[in-house]
Amino acid sequence: MTFFDSSTVPWIGALASLIAGSATALGALGVFLMPRKNAKLEDAFMSFAAGVMLAAAFFGLILAGIHAAEKIGFSSISSVSIVIAGILLGSVFVWSLNHFIPHEHFEMGKHGLPDTLRLKRIWLFVIAIAIHNIPEGMAVGVSFAGNNMSNGTSLAFGIGLQNIPEGFAVAVALLAVGYNRSFSFVVASITGFLEPLGGLIGVLTLGIAQTFYPIILGFAGGSMLFIISDEIIPETHRKEHATLSTFCLLGGFVIMMFFDVLFG
Repeated sequence: MTFFDSSTVPWIGALASLIAGSATALGALGVFLMPRKNAKLEDAFMSFAAGVMLAAAFFGLILAGIHAAEKIGFSSISSVSIVIAGILLGSVFVWSLNHFIPHEHFEMGKHGLPDTLRLKRIWLFVIAIAIHNIPEGMAVGVSFAGNNMSNGTSLAFGIGLQNIPEGFAVAVALLAVGYNRSFSFVVASITGFLEPLGGLIGVLTLGIAQTFYPIILGFAGGSMLFIISDEIIPETHRKEHATLSTFCLLGGFVIMMFFDVLFG
């Protein structure tokens, strides 16, 4: 028995990517359970977020990009090369943002709150998470656009589960630098709603989306890797909490690896 005709299934994909993106808000709710910040918790939260990003970049983006390139007919070497190109482009993109965006854009205008350099680092982190949600949404849209209801549903469910720790990571990172819980929750939720945009792109441009999907995944992965290496790890490991930061990073990595491998 068929519940949906072939013309309806792709648009169900756009809706599925919206639902998957909404799971980011579910994870971000955890920010309301966090204690008031201090320097130690700041570094712990940021390191946990870095671990989540690192696992998402490697398992959910870079490896997925290589597999996607192989699936559309590229050799193993070509597939890796395409994703490497994406990684380099993503890294240069974030470096450019970091280099050319004025610090004044990140001022909070209140005494006793963090310096603008640290704020800029956090916002680059938020941008990277938002960017990587677009190819995730595209993956869902492409699956449904190919009229593969079963695979599309499984993929949307898996990505939704992955979005829960990601939403939490973004929210606690913003909380760690002085934003209030409500603002942190709203911004984290907004990053998830870029996923249906990716889903719509996947539905409307099936052939093009499949062709460029591997390099887009590499781009998103490179963006995240650059921020982890250039911004978050140096910031959290230059203080007396370096050991705690290392274990929190490992904890975030392991948790996200579990979600990516089990539900990806």
